Amino acid sequence: MLHVVIAESELELVPGEITGHPQVRSHARRRGKRPEELLLDATYHYRAMKGLPEWERRGRPDIVHLCLLNALESIAGKEGLLRVYVHTRNDEVIHVKPETRIPKNYNRFVGLMEELFRRGAVPKDLELLRIERKSLGELLEELGGEVFVMHERGELVNPVELAEELDGAVVVIGGFPHGDFRRMPKGRRVSVYPRPLTAWAVLNEVVISYGHAHLWKLLKKIP
Repeated sequence: MLHVVIAESELELVPGEITGHPQVRSHARRRGKRPEELLLDATYHYRAMKGLPEWERRGRPDIVHLCLLNALESIAGKEGLLRVYVHTRNDEVIHVKPETRIPKNYNRFVGLMEELFRRGAVPKDLELLRIERKSLGELLEELGGEVFVMHERGELVNPVELAEELDGAVVVIGGFPHGDFRRMPKGRRVSVYPRPLTAWAVLNEVVISYGHAHLWKLLKKIP
C-alpha cells in the first residue's frame, strides 16, 4: 500500500477579507451562492486576491483536481494499492476513499469541494470525501511509515527504483503552483527529474511506477 499526500494544497474558501470585493460578489451572483461559500480561484478572483498574503500561489483548486483524477484513475488506484489525502494551506485534511469517483468536469469538481467544506463530508451517508482539522505533521505521524518528500532539489532517483521502496511508505507532493513548502515536511527529499515538474506530473511518475512494480508481482502469483 502506498499513501500519497497532496500537501499545502491551495484549496480554500474565499477568505473573509475579500468577500466584499466586486469581483468576488459578481462571481457569487453568477453562481447563485454567497461569496463565503465559493472556492477561492485565481481564474475568477485574481484582482481580489492581490490583497491577500502569498496571493501569487493561492486559489489553485485545479491542481488538486488534476492530482486526484490521475491518482484515482491509475492502475494502483483501481487495484486498491493507493490511499490519497489532500492537506490544505489552512491545515485541513481531506480523506479520499479509494472508490471515490472525482468529476472529470472542473466546474462540477468545484461544486463538490464547496459542498465538502460546507457539510464536512460528501455524500453524507457514505463519506467518500471527509474533511477534518489536522496539520500535515499530525497526518504523517498518524500514517506512519517512511516519508518521501518530492522536491526539485532532492536526491535524484529513478522512479522505477524508487517504487521498490514505497510499499507502506508515504509520498508527499506539494499541491501549490510554484515556490517551496511553507513548512518543510520531515522526510527523505527526493526528485524524479532534474528540472521542475507540475504536481500532477510528479504524482504520475510515482504512482505509475509503483503500480507497475507491485501490481505485476501480484499478477505473477495468480495461476
